Amino acid sequence: MERWFSGGLKKWYGVNKRDLPWRNETDAYRIWLSEIILQQTQVAQGLAYYRKFITNYPTIRHLAKASEDKVLKDWQGLGYYSRARNLHATARHIASNYKGVFPEIYKDIKALKGVGDYTAAAIASFAFNQPHAVVDGNVYRVLSRVFGIETPMDSGKGKKQFQELASELLDRKDPATHNQAIMEFGSQWCRPLNPDCEHCIFNSKCFAFKNELTASLPVKEKKTKIRARYFNYLVIIDKKQNVMINRRSEGDIWQGLYEFALLETEKEITGRALLKHPGFHKHTGKKAEIIYTSNGYKHVLSHQHLFAKFYVIKTNTVFKKSIHALSLKNLEKPAFPRLIEKFLNDCDLMEIC
Repeated sequence: MERWFSGGLKKWYGVNKRDLPWRNETDAYRIWLSEIILQQTQVAQGLAYYRKFITNYPTIRHLAKASEDKVLKDWQGLGYYSRARNLHATARHIASNYKGVFPEIYKDIKALKGVGDYTAAAIASFAFNQPHAVVDGNVYRVLSRVFGIETPMDSGKGKKQFQELASELLDRKDPATHNQAIMEFGSQWCRPLNPDCEHCIFNSKCFAFKNELTASLPVKEKKTKIRARYFNYLVIIDKKQNVMINRRSEGDIWQGLYEFALLETEKEITGRALLKHPGFHKHTGKKAEIIYTSNGYKHVLSHQHLFAKFYVIKTNTVFKKSIHALSLKNLEKPAFPRLIEKFLNDCDLMEIC
């Protein structure tokens, strides 16, 4: 094991670590919660959500007893909603199968829904001080630069190579501090862009610094293909000031969240073209009028770019009982995707109607 590496990391960490509420924490529930929130989320944004969830759900049993709608509503705005659904499902699983006590064995932790190699290693080391090395994006970057690994990090060979090296370097006597130190170092110092290599504690040994390859490492094999989608939302309001909403089903983004009636098209269309769309009057009925058209919205996801417009439509009829509708006054209750939340914040539907 390269003792200079772990020793240097831990010394740097002792001076430079951020004061975060899940640091120096050994409660597996809180560690798990923080790790799930911080997947695909920056600390600055995730911090408020972590505090909200700890307040609303202080234990696994509290989270397990909540409804999925309530959990999704509390998650609203954080994105990647499968994390919230998995969080809720796992809490119920632990409450039922582990009597509300978070499992301690690594293989049992890894078997939990929404928990992969990295998250299992983080929980096992932070909560139970078990010698499992974490490998996240920050770790890939630090190891590839310091040790000169040019194998693509997203290849099977690369994942195995990085995991083996991380495990070899791990301080087995203090895995929790080591793991937190390497992630913090990657996040705060060995950054993707503009790392301060001149003053880095490893610059005398760093392969990337000595060979001017900092900008080239780590190597990624696959390029993300971006799909463009065009959403035309029909905000249909009946004569009793009720608005039609639907719950998104499985197999697509935002599963379990609510939205307005949606017509998705292959390209951007005008309001006039929308009126001729075969699905328009199927949703609105014949006696309907567009009274407001929003500006365009762009919403960026990891693999998709969404382009949306909202059309507020008044109908002179009353919705049938079979239609899922909600009073305009109660639109703050359902969990909507961030895209729709932005529209609702921009547009006063009560005033328009």
